Amino acid sequence: TPSSACFCSSFPSQQFNRTGKVEHGSVALPAVMRSGSSGPETFNIGSMPSPQQQVMIGQMHRGHMPPLTSAQQALMGTINTSMHAVQQAQSDLNEVDNLPPLGHDMASRVWVQNKVDESKHEIHSQVDAITAGTASVVNLTAGDPVDTDYTAVGCAITTISSNLTEMSKGVKLLAALMDDEVGSGEDLLKAARTLAGAVSDLLKAVQPTSGEPRQTVLTAAGSIGQASGELLRQIGENETDERFQDVLMSLAKAVANAAAMLVLKTKNVAQVAEDTVLQNRVIAAATQCALSTSQLVACAKVVSPTISSPVCQEQLIEAGKLVDRSVENCVRACQAATDDSELLKQVSAAASVVSQALNDLLQHVRQFASRGEPIGRYDQATDTIMCVTESIFSSMGDAGEMVRQARVLAQATSDLVNAMRSDAEAEIDMDNSKKLLAAAKLLADSTARMVEAAKGAAANPENEDQQQRLREAAEGLRVATNAAAQNAIKKKIVNRLEFAAKQAAAAATQTIAASQNAAVSNKNTVAHQQLVQSCKNVADHIPQLVQGVRGSQAQAEDLSAQLALINSSQNFLQPGSKMVASAKAAVPTVSDQAAAMQLSQCAKNLATSLAELRTASQKAHEACGPMEIDSALNTVQTLRNELQDAKMAAVDGQLKPLPGETLEKCAQDLGSTSKAVGSSMAQLLTCAAQGNEHYTGVAARETAQALKTLAQAARGVSASTTDPMAAHAMLDSARDVMEGSAMLIQEAKQALVAPGDAESQQRLAQVAKAVSHSLNNCVNCLPGQKDVDVALKSIGESSKKLLVDSLPPSSKSFQEAQSELNQAAADLNQSAGEVVHATRGQSGELAAASGKFSDDFDEFLDAGIEMAGQAQTKEDQIQVIGNLKNISMASSKLLLAAKSLSVDPGAPNAKNLLAAAARAVTESINQLITLCTQQAPGQKECDNALRELETVKGMLDNPNEPVSDLSYFDCIEGVMENSKVLGESMAGISQNAKTGDLLASHTHDAITEAAQLMKEAVDDIMVTLNEAASEVGMVGGMVDSIAEAMSKLDEGTPPDPKGTFVDYQTTVVKYSKAIAVTAQEMMTKSVTNPEELGGLASQMTNDYGHLALQGRMAAATAEPEEIGFQIRTRVQDLGHGCIFLVQKAGALQICPTDSYTKRELIECARAVTEKVSLVLSALQAGNKGTQACITAASAVSGIIADLDTTIMFATAGTLNAENNESFADHRENILKTAKALVEDTKLLVSGAASSQDKLAQAAQSSATTITQLAEVVKLGAASLGSDDPETQVVLINAIKDVAKALSDLIGATKGAASKPADDPSMYQLKGAAKVMVTNVTSLLKTVKAVEDEATRGTRALEATIECIKQELTVFQSKEIPEKTSSPEESIRMTKGITMATAKAVAAGNSCRQEDVIATANLSRKAVADMLTACKQASYHPDVSEDVRARALRFGTECTLGYLDLLEHVLLILQKPTPELKHPLAAFSKRVAGAVTELIQTAEAMKGTEWVDPEDPTVIAETELLGAAASIEAAAKKLEQLKPRAKPKQADETLDFEEQILEAAKSIAAATSALVKSASAAQRELVAQGKVGAIPANAADDGQWSQGLISAARMVAAATSNLCEAANASVQGHASEEKLISSAKQVAASTAQLLVACKVKADQDSEAMRRLQVTAFINNAAGNAVKRASDNLVRAAQKAAFRKADDDDVVVKTKFVGGIAQIIAAQEEMLKKERELEEARKKLAQIRQQQYKFLPTELREDEG
Repeated sequence: TPSSACFCSSFPSQQFNRTGKVEHGSVALPAVMRSGSSGPETFNIGSMPSPQQQVMIGQMHRGHMPPLTSAQQALMGTINTSMHAVQQAQSDLNEVDNLPPLGHDMASRVWVQNKVDESKHEIHSQVDAITAGTASVVNLTAGDPVDTDYTAVGCAITTISSNLTEMSKGVKLLAALMDDEVGSGEDLLKAARTLAGAVSDLLKAVQPTSGEPRQTVLTAAGSIGQASGELLRQIGENETDERFQDVLMSLAKAVANAAAMLVLKTKNVAQVAEDTVLQNRVIAAATQCALSTSQLVACAKVVSPTISSPVCQEQLIEAGKLVDRSVENCVRACQAATDDSELLKQVSAAASVVSQALNDLLQHVRQFASRGEPIGRYDQATDTIMCVTESIFSSMGDAGEMVRQARVLAQATSDLVNAMRSDAEAEIDMDNSKKLLAAAKLLADSTARMVEAAKGAAANPENEDQQQRLREAAEGLRVATNAAAQNAIKKKIVNRLEFAAKQAAAAATQTIAASQNAAVSNKNTVAHQQLVQSCKNVADHIPQLVQGVRGSQAQAEDLSAQLALINSSQNFLQPGSKMVASAKAAVPTVSDQAAAMQLSQCAKNLATSLAELRTASQKAHEACGPMEIDSALNTVQTLRNELQDAKMAAVDGQLKPLPGETLEKCAQDLGSTSKAVGSSMAQLLTCAAQGNEHYTGVAARETAQALKTLAQAARGVSASTTDPMAAHAMLDSARDVMEGSAMLIQEAKQALVAPGDAESQQRLAQVAKAVSHSLNNCVNCLPGQKDVDVALKSIGESSKKLLVDSLPPSSKSFQEAQSELNQAAADLNQSAGEVVHATRGQSGELAAASGKFSDDFDEFLDAGIEMAGQAQTKEDQIQVIGNLKNISMASSKLLLAAKSLSVDPGAPNAKNLLAAAARAVTESINQLITLCTQQAPGQKECDNALRELETVKGMLDNPNEPVSDLSYFDCIEGVMENSKVLGESMAGISQNAKTGDLLASHTHDAITEAAQLMKEAVDDIMVTLNEAASEVGMVGGMVDSIAEAMSKLDEGTPPDPKGTFVDYQTTVVKYSKAIAVTAQEMMTKSVTNPEELGGLASQMTNDYGHLALQGRMAAATAEPEEIGFQIRTRVQDLGHGCIFLVQKAGALQICPTDSYTKRELIECARAVTEKVSLVLSALQAGNKGTQACITAASAVSGIIADLDTTIMFATAGTLNAENNESFADHRENILKTAKALVEDTKLLVSGAASSQDKLAQAAQSSATTITQLAEVVKLGAASLGSDDPETQVVLINAIKDVAKALSDLIGATKGAASKPADDPSMYQLKGAAKVMVTNVTSLLKTVKAVEDEATRGTRALEATIECIKQELTVFQSKEIPEKTSSPEESIRMTKGITMATAKAVAAGNSCRQEDVIATANLSRKAVADMLTACKQASYHPDVSEDVRARALRFGTECTLGYLDLLEHVLLILQKPTPELKHPLAAFSKRVAGAVTELIQTAEAMKGTEWVDPEDPTVIAETELLGAAASIEAAAKKLEQLKPRAKPKQADETLDFEEQILEAAKSIAAATSALVKSASAAQRELVAQGKVGAIPANAADDGQWSQGLISAARMVAAATSNLCEAANASVQGHASEEKLISSAKQVAASTAQLLVACKVKADQDSEAMRRLQVTAFINNAAGNAVKRASDNLVRAAQKAAFRKADDDDVVVKTKFVGGIAQIIAAQEEMLKKERELEEARKKLAQIRQQQYKFLPTELREDEG
């Protein structure tokens, strides 16, 4: 008998014998010898019998089957669950839904039509999913079971069953609604049952244990296709015509025939193959080709009824790809098996026929995907123009890419112009011909301008102006294209939107089904609840979207219908995006893999659909123009007619509530919507009065939407109420609202024509007043409202008793009156609680509760008046009456709050206002009782406390209502602190109750028990809170905050702007950059500290809130409006990015080790960074000049920071020239660059009053020049040599002064831009320019004097005096510092002044230039530090006004005294006489006196909490904190370094590599300084005798025997390793681990050096100070290298991401043993883990050995 069949049946029972060797053979191929044949046989050549697929199928005993793998077992579980679901659906489909009786008024008819449309849409999308899932099962189960992706099969089966379940609900509803057509409902149910039966057959056939042949699976799949087609025909949704299906099937069969021919040709090759292995490969390839072709035919049968669905097209294309791959395999196998060129030629020809047939099939599918529309002559060109101009806009900054896109654009416009000209020539109508030619000329002119601009950009790739011109030219071309092909474009855009909306609705339906299916296996309750809520929101929006599509398709030319579609599409985006986010967040928490995969795929499809919907709706909105007002008017008039129709039905007694409507629900809807109507109308009035057409249209649209809900609610209340009069009143008042609203919209439309017309404004106000009155009438018709009004009136009447002049004396005893008052108080307090409770119940409950409250108030008032009569004096009586009036007012407020809440329970803060009103009643009662009660001590307080507790208890019934503006964590902290206080207080009550009344011992046990219960309750809440704090349930709140901020961007007109566009632009830039920085940090923390992501996400949320607020104002003040629109949309896009990033951060905190989520987070962070750059480019387009100023200021800020670092290196004596160059080599360059900067300064000042372009040019130029100047001055300073650090510092200080002045000047220029000449900002600009000129002049003088040893000290002192004067000006300004500091810091900084004063006196006496230079450098820093610390400390919020004034006065006094001292030293230098030197002491005393006053003021700031800043502990703590902050700041700055965007080149990652090398170089320099400093410290140690010159005992001192030198050498060795690793990394040889390990070693060895210093050296020595400086620099640089290397690694990973996927790990899913691959991977992983463990042990041993040699001091220190 032949061996195993060539290919076997369905994957469950294929006979792959894994224990022996498979001998591949085919019964379909003659002339091949096989085992078991009895000698040679004759075979007929030329005809091929059909493959015998049934050999040995289903004949194997169950006992011989191989055991199921875990994946197959999981699939069995999925199939069983799905079978139950299908059976349940079949059972449900036996009967239609029971609908309540429906009315025949217009609203009822519309409801029925809408429900029919929605049901048809949902059924269609569910049938699409079922057929696509079936096709997926067919495709996935082809081939070897070992290679089958069972999770994907399970996902497809889950998709089928979950959609069938949802479909059965829709079918039942539709069948009930279709009963007006005889028998149609039953036919529909029958078709649905048939489909369910076909699905059941498929599930049975694909079970791994079924043993069914492959044909059974294909037959079952075909049945699903037929049943699906029949079901769609029943609901009238079969879009595909019969002809299309016939062509589809004939094309599929053509592929099959071509494949059969290929198999025949392959057989010929198998006959001549000599190598058995190669022959078998040919046979296997032919077999696979036949199998994949049969798959394709089966797949075509399944999806042909639903081929309009993209997911079905995708499955058919996937089946086509399988055929294509199998054809390629056939050709390759044949080429390997033979060299016969003729045979190979035949095979190749047959393969080409298959490929052509396959292409024809796929082309047919794609043609239907475009819905059979022929591509118009203009379509392709206009599409290209629109897409390419978008690319040009987004490529700003990349000139090469912009020019490349411009070439494509020029070709497309050329094609369009030619098409239009040929059309014009063929046009008979001369007018039309002229119009076409004119449009073509306009387009040709625009193209010519664009080509010129492109040439300019290509010639000057770095010039931003040229790029801007190209952008503007492209924009002009876009406008011209729109004008030329307007109608064609508009029609296409609307069609595209219809298709996008349909697909989005279908994708949303699928995601809801997947969410419900995943609910059972979702182990995270929070994630599940968020998903459920977002599904509900989307489900509410799907009907509007479906109705929008149907309306637009039915009325293709109706603008109103198109607008309705656009609005419903835009309204769908936010809830849709939220659902995508919730679904993605839920995926990791779903334990059922198939369900998780289904949910993930659906969420992905929905996200894609939403992106397309967003783009399509924006384009449609632009194309359809402003028609909102007319559309809103039509809507309102239709609503009025519907209400009139409802009134007639009500009069006849035929008005019925719609399904799902109840009196309570409709009443709540009406109440909440009445407020929305009111606010949108107010917005409409404001916008119309301002003449703003766009925002008036938006407000009219929102008003119409709200009125629609109001009308539905009013009809629902009328249909549900049992009182006919109330029903009629409600409908009449609602109709009045509609009529008034229609008039209001009409008047608003008129007002736009003549904005500012007084008569028009007056009419608007009158109509608005009438509408407001009608709205109030409508709300007052709600049940329960009148009862509350009656209660309010009753309280008002009762309270009149308190207005009499005098009260009659009481007839009751004091005890009796007091007792009655207490009882009445308890009753009224209880009634208040009942009113609060009733607002959440039925409307009847509130009526009863308010009535009871009013009665109890009467009784309480009488008891209170009786008590007032007991008063002994007139004053006491007046006090009681006053308290009663307070209670009356509080009671009225309570009822008003209850009324408001019952009307609109969802109103913001309404529940809080009600709770506050109830508390006010309780508190006012307590005040009265306290006044009137004489009881045992403490009893009164206990009674009051009990009443208060009764009131606040209700707050806990509404945990979702915010009661403060505290954050989640603030609340947790607050509750924890108060819980502790509560526990202590309860213990106090228990203790004091026992000791206070020893006689009442019978109560002690009860008190003890109550206290114990209280303690347990407090403990429980503490445990719960600790758990809550550790969870990450706050991401939802952050997402809501961002979404809310985004929604505010779209709200009507913003409030009147208080600033200019420039002001808002600056703030938006600040927050945008902050978001980008946070995103970068989140990328880093996701790898290192995922637990810190929560805080960063919170920071991003806050920043985005500010950004959205300011962005809205920037958009409102931007000109032209298009820029504002672009700013708004890009800020919204950034919001979407922030939401995704925040959600990923939340997911990663839940599961910190999930590498997939980490990768997603990093991608989201990158997307956020990109979106920030888009926001910035939009702002730049709005005000180019000021944006350039902001950018330039940022660059200058970086230069100042860089110069500070250079001063540190110079001070440490490590600033050396790289070559043997002198200062003279740089002098001319410095002078020339400085003069260029002066010219730039002039341009900058004049630029403020000229165009934005000139301002931008001046700002860019000045930033470039200061950068160059700083570099040449640094080179000059280095050339002076490290032997003269003080002169180096003088020179760097001079350029730093210039940079600071330029920064101030740029800020002043930005503020003065476009302002009139007499504006205060212009005076500030002139002042800043003057300072700039002064500082540049000072620099020039310093440069000239730097080599003159006789004058350079004098020059340095002059520069310092000027610098101190400028610092003093800043100090005396009214500007409040950004941060505050402690008084200790202020006192610490006065120490510098004291030292500097001593130096100045010494320099004045010696007159040596070296001393003067040192004094100049020290003075500048000491005074600047003192002024900064003084001002920051004085503006601390705890400091009083008078202390602040004192501090500022003495700060100024101290500086002025010091300036006088320096100027006197300058005088002495010019004429050094003993008479002039004599007053130096007096000057220094004046400074010392001011310092003393300053210290006393600082002590006064601190009060009793004074801490001595000289305390060594304080000094150590402050120094350490300062050092940590410096290192962190330096590291952050380095972390943010990124390469500039460039056109992609071969060495794209070079910038990151250069960063690593540069950082390594800086470490090498710092290490050099370390070794020098260590040498100096070592000499000091030897001199002090703390370390021997030669080690006395090697065993004692070990590696530390040479003291600090050896420690510094360790740092040097670590740095050397780092440089090697960095170098190797650049060349691609080193691993990520080596790089990071080396960076860590640098940091560790630097720390060891500091420990050695601490143990051995004198803390106050100069050598120690320098050593610390260099060590800190080194440490910061070490961190920088580590982070830079992290960046490099991430960049490399990103670049190689796809390569790694393609090359490194080929995941074997189809035809190779996947299990073997998994085992191999696990083996490798275990091997690596063993190696890691061994390496750890080795490291521990090394450390133990080293520890033995540590000196004793170090061991103790570590301990």
